Amino acid sequence: MEQTSIFDDGQLNDSSLQPLAARLRPRDLEEYAGQTHLLGPGKVLRRLIEGDAVSSMIFWGPPGVGKTTLARIIANRTKSAFIDFSAVTSGIKEIRTVMQQAEDNRRFGERTIVFVDEIHRFNKAQQDAFLPFVEKGSIILIGATTENPSFEVNSALLSRCKVFVLQALKVEELTALLRRALTDARGFGGQVIRMPEELLEAIAVFANGDARTALSTLEMVVLNGDVQPDGATVVTEETVAQCTSKKSLLYDKKGDGHYDLISALHKSMRNSDPDAAIYWMARMLEGGEDPLYIARRVTRFASEDIGLADPRALEIAVAAYQACHFIGMPECSVHLTQAVTYMALAPKSNALYVAYETAKKDALSQIAEPVPLQIRNAPTALMKQLDYGKGYQYAHDTQEKLTAMECLPESLRGKAYYRPTAEGLESRYKQRLEEIKARRRELGSK
Repeated sequence: MEQTSIFDDGQLNDSSLQPLAARLRPRDLEEYAGQTHLLGPGKVLRRLIEGDAVSSMIFWGPPGVGKTTLARIIANRTKSAFIDFSAVTSGIKEIRTVMQQAEDNRRFGERTIVFVDEIHRFNKAQQDAFLPFVEKGSIILIGATTENPSFEVNSALLSRCKVFVLQALKVEELTALLRRALTDARGFGGQVIRMPEELLEAIAVFANGDARTALSTLEMVVLNGDVQPDGATVVTEETVAQCTSKKSLLYDKKGDGHYDLISALHKSMRNSDPDAAIYWMARMLEGGEDPLYIARRVTRFASEDIGLADPRALEIAVAAYQACHFIGMPECSVHLTQAVTYMALAPKSNALYVAYETAKKDALSQIAEPVPLQIRNAPTALMKQLDYGKGYQYAHDTQEKLTAMECLPESLRGKAYYRPTAEGLESRYKQRLEEIKARRRELGSK
């Protein structure tokens, strides 16, 4: 029971006139690309769809990751009526009309799934119009949004929906999708397209996780390819470069991949080599990499490889991320250069990384270890009777702001996770930590 559109006429429904992305829209879960964390074998959303047990839900993710497509797959699999509803073109009047239709279906024992694209565009009153029908089960609401539903969807409505986070597609997932487009009869399967694998990978990188962008770019490069006397279409690096407005493509003919380059950047910074770090960063940016991805990796580096040896490194990295977010490419390249150079020249320490990884192993193996009573909170009389908080020592009540109270579980007493180095400012923290431990031992012996 999908709503029709004023654009649905016989001519435009001709699949040969549709964009490649529309022609290749997956028809079932087997054709669907990405989101294996939700749709892999045995995963919760796949079980709900295959068992025809879907409830109200919201798909949250960036553009081009398959939110609408997934809703349509559910429509094909479900035994419910399905209404496709756009938040861009619909108001309160249209919502009420659709809800009445759903209520009529319910009276006749038929469920109705209402899919609302861009649900974040609805105002509070429009969202409230759905609430009573979701509450009494007249409809199963499936919303799609690129915005954080915690901020854009009414809390009352959100509490009645399960939120599924859809992720940007990986380069290998996009590459596989593009490869299928060249062989699928709905794509270019009826033509001979000669295109090196590395160019498919380059388009996948350029698309930055967006399947629609990837397919649209592929369609453009094929239409602009060189037609040979034998009828085959040859796609060259120059053609792809022109269609993506890039002088040269990253992940070039030598086969340097996305993860190879980010590894090269990370290890050049770790090795205190600013020239190499700047070069690898430039390779990524000029090849079409998302500057925010690089900024995120630099932010991770600031704590993983520098940490308290230079606490300001994290501030620099976060500031660079914000600058990239504000102004984008190509202007933000200088901000990333500043951050990358700072990271390369900063003193290095992996003490924080080692501390967490060591603590993680103990946390997983000691997962049932109880919190010591002295550091438990005791907001009720019953908890106090059970000795919650008994023996707690308030550090601010002491002159040194320090007590001998043990905060680790019994089996981990004396365990040291953070082992500071003598690099940069971390030498100060090392000295401070040694003084704290020595004084704590003195207090404990009294």
